[in-house]
Amino acid sequence: MKSKPVEKKRKARDEESDSESDDELANGLFDGVLEASEDEEDYIPSDEIDDVDSESEVSEGSEDAEEEEEEGDDDALLSDDIPSDDEMGKLSKDAEELEITEPGVDPKPKHQEEEDRNYKVVKDANGGERYVYDEIDPVYDSDDSDAQGPVNTIGNIPLSFYDSYPHIGYDINGKKIMRPATGDALQSLLDTIEVPKGWTGLTDVNTGNPLNLTQEELELVRRVRHGLVPDEGYDPYPDTVEWFTSKQETMPLSAAPEPKRRFLPSKNEAKQVMKLVRAIREGRILPYKPPEEREREEEEKEEVQFDLWQDEEPAAPNPMHIPAPKLPPPGYEMSYNPPEEYLPTKEEREEWEKTDPEDREKEFLPQKFNSLRKVPAWGTLVKERFERCMDLYLAPRVRKNRLNIDPNSLLPKLPSPAELKPFPTVVQTIFRGHEGTVRSVAIDPTGVALATGGSDGTVRVWELLTGRQVWSVKLSSEDPVYTVRWRPTKDAFVLAASAGEDVFLMVPPHSSVTPTLDQASRDVLAAGFGYATNGQQPATAPGKEPAGKWARPGTKLEDAGVLVRVTVRSAVKVITWHRRGDHFATVSPEGQRSSVAIHTLSKHLTQIPFRKLHGLAQTVVFHPLKPLFFVATMRTVRCYDLQKVELVKIVQPGAKWISSLDIHSGGDHLIVGSYDRRLLWHDLDLSNRPHKTMRFHPKAIRAVRFHKGGLPLFADASDDGTLQIFYGKVPNDQLESPTIVPVKQLKGHKVVNQVGVVDIDWHPREPWCVSAGADGTARLWM
Repeated sequence: MKSKPVEKKRKARDEESDSESDDELANGLFDGVLEASEDEEDYIPSDEIDDVDSESEVSEGSEDAEEEEEEGDDDALLSDDIPSDDEMGKLSKDAEELEITEPGVDPKPKHQEEEDRNYKVVKDANGGERYVYDEIDPVYDSDDSDAQGPVNTIGNIPLSFYDSYPHIGYDINGKKIMRPATGDALQSLLDTIEVPKGWTGLTDVNTGNPLNLTQEELELVRRVRHGLVPDEGYDPYPDTVEWFTSKQETMPLSAAPEPKRRFLPSKNEAKQVMKLVRAIREGRILPYKPPEEREREEEEKEEVQFDLWQDEEPAAPNPMHIPAPKLPPPGYEMSYNPPEEYLPTKEEREEWEKTDPEDREKEFLPQKFNSLRKVPAWGTLVKERFERCMDLYLAPRVRKNRLNIDPNSLLPKLPSPAELKPFPTVVQTIFRGHEGTVRSVAIDPTGVALATGGSDGTVRVWELLTGRQVWSVKLSSEDPVYTVRWRPTKDAFVLAASAGEDVFLMVPPHSSVTPTLDQASRDVLAAGFGYATNGQQPATAPGKEPAGKWARPGTKLEDAGVLVRVTVRSAVKVITWHRRGDHFATVSPEGQRSSVAIHTLSKHLTQIPFRKLHGLAQTVVFHPLKPLFFVATMRTVRCYDLQKVELVKIVQPGAKWISSLDIHSGGDHLIVGSYDRRLLWHDLDLSNRPHKTMRFHPKAIRAVRFHKGGLPLFADASDDGTLQIFYGKVPNDQLESPTIVPVKQLKGHKVVNQVGVVDIDWHPREPWCVSAGADGTARLWM
């Protein structure tokens, strides 16, 4: 029985949870709402989309303008009209009068160009041309006098890429460098016949003009080809100048300093130095010290210091001598004439020879000789003595005192199981009737009825204390009943069960169910049909299969008490109710994207919250106090906020395959069971890693469950046919760690086909638990 303060505290917490707004589950709309937390890579902000659209429009406009400009230039350059003779003559005459000096600039007549030039062409000593430039006026800003023409900045891109354009590249300022004008066909023919001086047949990459070499460059190329020195005035073999023999020097060549032997010390200075040394020794001259340091030294002199080690006795300079351990004395097997039982047989000798020397128990085999003088010398004597010396040299010998520590004192002090009662210890009732495995058990919120589902496709309701079966219905002849779960509120007596792809909602008859409660339960299930009739359900996309189909199961099942059937896309293995009883979630591990579905009972609505789920879903559970939703995959447990529609936390138990999970009634602790024989306790406020890992079963753990009635108990069910009962108390102080103590191991179920206990459930108030086993029985433990 709970104390009154505990009941008041729980009542206040329930009132607080009931006072929450009905919008805590996002108005009951979950279809695809959690995709934002999963598909982060598909998220693009709206402002980035606008920027992309605007950039695409601007780029399209600029490309169109450039294409029109290029088409006009191509039409002018690539015309197919053949010019007449008059036009050819006129063009050749104009070409002779005009000279191209810079690409992209209109050519000027020769006489005008000669007037504009600032240099003269004269003949040098070799008869070549030499350019003499005019004097630069110092008043004129001559910084740009040597400015070069526009430099092409296209890099390593070939000029052939610009064949279809009027320009050949861009300068440093981004302006186009126009293609130099080319002569007509007649001019090209004349250029090939009359090769100018310095003609190379190459084209300047930067300007596109023909590349011609000057006279100096041609001369430099000629000298390099003939193996001569490039500079004409350089003499590679000058005459030797005898600097040290031809001229007589009057100054010494050495700059070494004077030797110390030529130094004559002053006797007067020696007397003054000795006078200063004598004054320093007598203390009449003191070195300079800051006032602060002088005051500190005076204070230290006034302090009284004690010698703590004045009475200490002198210790020996060398450590205590520890003699080396002696070798064991020889035995009978080391005798030259040992007894017969010490001599090895032929098989033992062959086995000893095949064994590696490091793995042999003995380094020798006993042998028998008639006399001592026939014993040969020991071949490994030097090696053994050397190893013995190395052991004495390298192995340190320290005398240590043995610590007398009791191993039990190192173990944590846990309370006695007798002090942690009550908890179940013995089996009180055995429920028999199912054919095959009993896959699921559940106790109703009032604690008087027990529901079971088995592999025979039937759901049975029993009286919990007497073990009498009060109702049974067969839901499927092909698929087993994987799970049964009661609606958690007491205002209706509703049971949910899954068989294959169908979820059945039923109101089973029971002696504790009054007519008013029975009618209220039927009204809860029938309210959704009126909601669907009014057309208030969201429409489904054409050609797309709905997430769930709500319908009546048929006359036969309705007469038995089964009122609603919900059909989903794949077989349902897990059913979990929300604490208010209007929503329940189902898990279909084989459904992939639609493996998790949330159903609304009052609207007959089925929604799939995930468009993509990382991993295969194993089980789900609602938070007992907050609008949180936990989804367990094979390796991780993800927590989602249904009100904010976001991912809150990812819990990493470290298990290879999660089988089940449950949340403490306080909402801050989580237990996880796995098929790799581990039970993991998580503190959600502390870390996403396990707070404690327990291994008490040699086989897989199928189910874990907390006691929902306020008792500090939880249990797990394993394939080894046992249940492990734990005492788990969560302190109110967050600085204290929870107390976890294994108190009892319950045995009774038989293992069938390597499957033991499949499911477990607790009584809502008493320390009783019910288990379902593969031996076809359900057991009540008290």
